[in-house]
Amino acid sequence: MGMVNYAELKKGGFMKQIQKNRFSLRVRIVGGQIEADKLKKIYELSQKYGHGYVHLTSRQSIEIPFVKLEDVENIKQELEEAGLQPGACGPRVRTVTACQGSTVCPSGLIDVTSLAKEFDQKYHARELPHKFKLGLTACRNNCLKAEENDLGVKGGMKPTWDESKCSYCGLCEALCPTQAILVKKKEKELVFKEEGCIYCGKCVKSCPVDAWIGQSGFILYFGGMFGNTIELGKQIIPIIFEKEALDRIVEKTLDFYQEHGKQGERFGHTLDRVGSDLLVNSLKEALK
Repeated sequence: MGMVNYAELKKGGFMKQIQKNRFSLRVRIVGGQIEADKLKKIYELSQKYGHGYVHLTSRQSIEIPFVKLEDVENIKQELEEAGLQPGACGPRVRTVTACQGSTVCPSGLIDVTSLAKEFDQKYHARELPHKFKLGLTACRNNCLKAEENDLGVKGGMKPTWDESKCSYCGLCEALCPTQAILVKKKEKELVFKEEGCIYCGKCVKSCPVDAWIGQSGFILYFGGMFGNTIELGKQIIPIIFEKEALDRIVEKTLDFYQEHGKQGERFGHTLDRVGSDLLVNSLKEALK
């Protein structure tokens, strides 16, 4: 057997184990969802080529440990026949993670499931200076921890008050986490301090008379990482509301990292070195 190209195997989702010529195969999962029949196939492959168990990674992927080097091509073939692919490893865009979002969760403000699938199709395994993680969370509960990602997307909702419908019950004031709403029941007055709003959408979702109208949007965090170095992503631009604008921002961010990042340098460290203002200016150009 010739020289083993471990870098190429890792690029294809086969990560070297401490055991000689054994690999943990990472399966490509998008937004934490997989069809039941494909899950059954992974079970079968783990029995046939592994040790009969799988590992659930911290980023919603599934790995099959103990794949033998001589079985690599066979398991790749069986994956492909089942409509499955290996996941991405190394210096490229990784698995796109997502919560269940507004299609399932009552707290969800955006549809992160469809967004994850779209981002996966566009960006999966794109070559970059270092690994790049995209994480999508549908609301302020932040189940997918948007700030831990190189680029994190969090659902937000901008509220607008309709005076004609309001019953001045005070429920929105009671639920507002930043005290941005003040209701004077006797005087039938409501004060909304928009500068204090964090776009959590609780006033909109809780209002019994639909006096609060919500506009869903995307809150973005740049440069987060949670490994050898821990750094929370920063919200360097205001909330955006147009899906087209989000697409341009993601594309521009990856282009920016490709242009300014050094090999082996995480995106957050690139921003620390060149300054986030350079990225902000670049994003403003993309949004014109």
